[in-house]
Amino acid sequence: MSEINKEKLMTDIKTVLSDAEELLKQAASTTGERATELREKAVSRLKQAKEKAADVQVVVVEKGKKAVRATDDYVHEHPWQAIGIAAGVGVLVGLLINRR
Repeated sequence: MSEINKEKLMTDIKTVLSDAEELLKQAASTTGERATELREKAVSRLKQAKEKAADVQVVVVEKGKKAVRATDDYVHEHPWQAIGIAAGVGVLVGLLINRR
C-alpha cells in the first residue's frame, strides 16, 4: 500500500469518526424518532471506521511479516555482520544510558 493510500485511508477513518461523533452529539440533544435515526447513522459510521481500521491492520501485519522474513533471511545469510551490528547498537545504547 502506497504512502498516499495510507494517508487517504487514515483521513477517511478520521472523517468517519468525526461524523459519527457529531451525529451522537446531535442525537443526545434530540428526542424521539430523530434521535433514534441519528444514533443508527452514528453506529453505521462507526462500523465503517472499524472496517477501514481492519483493512489498515491487515496491511500493517503483512508488511511486518515481510520485514521479519527479510531480517531473518539476512541474519541467516550474514550471521557475523548481524552480530557486529547488534554489538554496535548495544554499545551505542550503553553509551546513551551512561550519559544520564
